[in-house]
This record gives sequence, C-alpha cells and structure tokens, in this order.
Amino acid sequence: MIPVALSIAGSDPSGGAGIQADLKTFHQAGVYGAAAITLLTVQNTQGVKRIEFIDRDLVLQQIQAVLEDIPPQAAKLGALGSREVVEALAQAAVDWTFPLVIDPVMISKHGDSLMSADASSALRELLTSRAYLLTPNLHEAAALTGEPVEDVAAMRRAAERLCKMGARAVLVKGGHLKGEALDVLLTQGSIYEYRADRIETLHTHGTGCTYSAAITALLAKGVGLVEAVRQAKAYVTAAIRTNPGLGSGAGPLNHQAPWRVKGSPVRR
Repeated sequence: MIPVALSIAGSDPSGGAGIQADLKTFHQAGVYGAAAITLLTVQNTQGVKRIEFIDRDLVLQQIQAVLEDIPPQAAKLGALGSREVVEALAQAAVDWTFPLVIDPVMISKHGDSLMSADASSALRELLTSRAYLLTPNLHEAAALTGEPVEDVAAMRRAAERLCKMGARAVLVKGGHLKGEALDVLLTQGSIYEYRADRIETLHTHGTGCTYSAAITALLAKGVGLVEAVRQAKAYVTAAIRTNPGLGSGAGPLNHQAPWRVKGSPVRR
C-alpha cells in the first residue's frame, strides 16, 4: 500500500509554498498526499496581499476526516496562523502516533507575518514538545529560543535548547548564512551537518515548506531521520538549481526535480 503523508498548513494560490508545495513534493517522493488548510493567502511571487485564518474547529474537522479514513504514516505542520489553532493542534497531537514534523513558519518569503504574536508564544510553549522533528530557519530559531542565531555555533546551541524544550530532534536551517548552505541536525544526542553549494538565485520561494515536506514524505516511507534529511536536502538543492524561472519576484522551485542523493552528513 502506498504511504500517506499529511500536510497541515496554509494555502499559496501561486503554488510555490504551503499546501501546494507540500502536495507536489509528496507526489514527487512517491507518497500519497493529504492536506488540511489552516489559513488562506492572496499572494504571488511579488508579495502577500491578504491573509485569512481558518476557524480552529474547521481545521480540526479537516484533520479528523483524514485520520479516520486515510491515516498517514507521517505529518507536517506549516503556517498555523492563530493561537486557537496552535492550542487545538497541541492537544490533538497528544494522541497521534505518527512522526510529526513541525516547520514553525512565522513570516513569508516577503516578510509578511503568517502567525499572530500570541500564536508564536503558544507554539513555543505548547507545540514544540510535540515535534518528532522541528525545522526552524535562523529567524525562527532565534524567535523560539530568545537568542540570536547568526553562526554555526549558535545554530548548534539553538538546536540543543529546543531539544531541551521538548522537541525530539531539531534541524536548524542555515540558508541565510553566507557561504555554503549549511544545516545542523540534533537527534539522539548527536549533531549532523548537511552542506550544499549556495545557488545564487531569487527563486527560492517555498524552500522551507518543500524541505520539511520532503522529510515528512521520507519518514512516511520508513526512512530514518538522518538519511531522510540528507535525501530531502539533495532534492531541495536540485529543485532550487533547476527552478522554472516563473514570476517577476521570488519565484518557486522546481518540484519535479529528480531525487538524486549524493554525499553524506558529517557527524560532529
């Protein structure tokens, strides 16, 4: 039977991020994708024009409809929007037995807030401990820990602190650092570093969504976490390198990029 992955996230009508990017990634990874929408956006490659949060009960009903009929082997959380939705998901996740990847999306690629301030604090206080894997970028890691994250040493410290806050594993993404695209994974007390060449392009819209969705898909297929991150990073790098050049702003990735896995993470 084909593995199932569930995305609980926001909608991007331009197709580069959110639910749309997740479902494309799930398909490319060879898993069946299901989705529950938490917020609606009006956006394209040039920016976000409007955001509407979905009522918590409707979010929960979407999820329950999937769980009772097509149960997933792994799930991910993306942009959640309101504190009410964060609180509801934190409570619901107590009963989930599948791995939960949490991508703590707080702002869009264009700098627009996708989560209220009180929702951010609820995510930190209530939802972090539900994560099988937490995947913050530098800004999100700083917001969650309350400390600046501006270099590799700070990335390691942030991962350690977030694990102490309850996350089972943490992947701090260093895409905004200079030089190589370096990510740091802390799992089961060990640190792994994943490196890739930096690709100079504006077309990186949806990178975080795609990365976390790729990891989720691989976990649904039974791939171990360290290897799942390695394969997902290779896929995202290929998707950036072969981007279709769409839009006049920060364009989307190529979600049809092949899964070409090269190299290995370095254990520190």
